[in-house]
Amino acid sequence: MSDLTPTPANPGLHLSKPSAYAPASGSYACRCGETTQATDGDVHGLIQTWTDHRAACTSRKEAQQ
Repeated sequence: MSDLTPTPANPGLHLSKPSAYAPASGSYACRCGETTQATDGDVHGLIQTWTDHRAACTSRKEAQQ
């Protein structure tokens, strides 16, 4: 399996929960260079942060044009 960790060169959101007993983890990276990671209870907040950042990031808007 390849490494699914997002990077500024390969931006996105990655969430993982390998088993029912393992804590959830997640990370995101944006083309602008912002990266964030979270584990367990903070993963929900990570998703909200990523969603908010996508809407406001000027680097993302420039890439879409």
